[in-house]
Amino acid sequence: MKTAPPGRDATGPNPAALGLRALWARPAARKLLVLAAAAAVLVPVAAALHGSGTWPTALTVDLTEPLTGASDWIIDNRDGHWAFLYFFGHISGAIIGAVHAVYTVLLALGWAGVTAAAALIAWRVAGVRVAVTALASFAACGLLGMWVPTMRTLALMIVAVAVSVAVGALMGLAAGLSDRTFRALRPVLDTMQALPAFAYLLPVVLVFGIGVAPAVLATVIYAAPPMARLTALGLRSTDKGVLEAVESLGATGRQRLLTARLPLARRELLLGVNQTIMMALSMAVIASVIGADGLGDRVYQALSTVDVGSALAAGIPIVLLAIVFDRITAGRRLGEGGHDRTTGRTRQATAWTAGVAAVAAAALLAGAKPWPDTWTVAIAAPVNDAKDWMVDHLYTGLPGIGGTADLAAHYTAWVLDPLRDGLLALPWWGALLLVAALAWLIGTWRTALTAVLSLAAIGVLGRWELSMDTLSQVVAAVAVTLVLGFTIAVPAARSPRVERLLRPVLDVFQTMPQFVYLIPVVALFGIGRAPAAAAAVVYALPAVVRIASEGLRRVNPGAMESARSLGATGGQQLRQVQFPLARPQLLLAVNQAVVLVLSVVIIGGLVGGGALGYEVVFGLAQGDLATGLTAGVAIACLGLMLDRVTQPTKGARDGA
Repeated sequence: MKTAPPGRDATGPNPAALGLRALWARPAARKLLVLAAAAAVLVPVAAALHGSGTWPTALTVDLTEPLTGASDWIIDNRDGHWAFLYFFGHISGAIIGAVHAVYTVLLALGWAGVTAAAALIAWRVAGVRVAVTALASFAACGLLGMWVPTMRTLALMIVAVAVSVAVGALMGLAAGLSDRTFRALRPVLDTMQALPAFAYLLPVVLVFGIGVAPAVLATVIYAAPPMARLTALGLRSTDKGVLEAVESLGATGRQRLLTARLPLARRELLLGVNQTIMMALSMAVIASVIGADGLGDRVYQALSTVDVGSALAAGIPIVLLAIVFDRITAGRRLGEGGHDRTTGRTRQATAWTAGVAAVAAAALLAGAKPWPDTWTVAIAAPVNDAKDWMVDHLYTGLPGIGGTADLAAHYTAWVLDPLRDGLLALPWWGALLLVAALAWLIGTWRTALTAVLSLAAIGVLGRWELSMDTLSQVVAAVAVTLVLGFTIAVPAARSPRVERLLRPVLDVFQTMPQFVYLIPVVALFGIGRAPAAAAAVVYALPAVVRIASEGLRRVNPGAMESARSLGATGGQQLRQVQFPLARPQLLLAVNQAVVLVLSVVIIGGLVGGGALGYEVVFGLAQGDLATGLTAGVAIACLGLMLDRVTQPTKGARDGA
């Protein structure tokens, strides 16, 4: 008869079993164990059938022939088929007519009338401060010599935003009132937002040609989803008690919508309008690629000649328009439920009448004229001189480092190349397994399945190697962004003075068009993947700083006081209290960094970024629908996968 080892009860539980049970009790460990068991069964089969290298050719689908056939059919029938003559043609004509009508009104008002009208609307909607901001912003557009391009952009944006709000509101209304419609529209909205703009510019151009109409439609595709999402959110989050009370009074479905749901969702609707305007303005430069005149065209032309001064002169008005529209649509009075309720309707009508009369008087006195040429300030030359000085002293003139050109070369050789080679060396099934593990650890099995299917779709489209190249650029740029962002966010969260100093800088950097960043980084770093990464870091940094600092600032004061009472140092408070409690906000900052960096890395294809971005740009330039659209779908899949592995899902802690 065997005896138990000394110190161990023969009838007690096995320590190994206890350890396994304790491990199984942890949701993360349980997910990894299940995934490891599934991998042990599936990986040998997958490796035996398709090897352990890059994505197997047998699992790819070539869409070149059908997409090329569709492109050829569109080109051959665009001038004679009834669908183009009586449907798409009328849509194009209506858009062109609407933009021309708005532009004619703006020209008729002249510089004085437009400026006064902007100030009037801002005053009556959001108060005196915003009115002063609007007045100064439109005056600055004129002083920079960009009045006519600003009016062209403004006319296009007014029409695009109106259509985007209407389309988004209708989609959101349907999704907010029907669960089935909501589930059906979610993937559509995800695709509209994840698909890079360059990808859907190509089919729009094929159908509508070059000009204003495709620019407006591309802007609508990009800007309508926020309105749809927020409208649906507002309608679906309406207080059920209020709805039951209204229903008990015998109200019909239409009456419940008009008297209860829409008024209670007012804040979300206004936020949707605000976000739609911001998204539409961000498309101003990209739309210029397909013939949209205005500020975007000036920025795009400056990119081809690396003219930083001209790009900045056109980029600043876009920023100013974004700030004015943001302040108006997120104004104090709108956010609090409309105009001051203590003021009578008669007084309101009188104020509006007096304002309209002032606008008309300003337009008549100044005449229907653009901004006077003698009232302009040329900033292009001094800005270019400053850029030239920086290039002369920084490109190759830094002692010990060599210059920005050497930094770009080292970043490419020491970071981007090894990371890309490592991703390409990873077995295709290993990449799927890694993505599944990352997505399931912070989400649910549905999250992991979506991420795996998105990555697999990239391989099926035959864009595996290019996607790994793009992914390496995104991962490296995100890492730099997070290091810089969290470093800046800590003092911003702890010091109100630092936060106030950073706020205007972050506002400018966040609203500046993406193309504007490409021009100075090309001058400093040359052509290649490094300037695309630098522009991506600058573009994504403001969002990371804002979200991370807000999360750290809102940590429970009681927890911070307890840590201080126990003698914790500032570093210990940060590491052991603030970072753990602000984890959801920090993960959101990571998610936003990934999304924003990806969007700029794709545009980096214009400056030598290569990979998927180059294919999208090449497809648009050559009219190659198969190349451009396939690469665009691969980018959308890559963005969806990255979103799933960086955004925690509700219910993940329960092991759902």
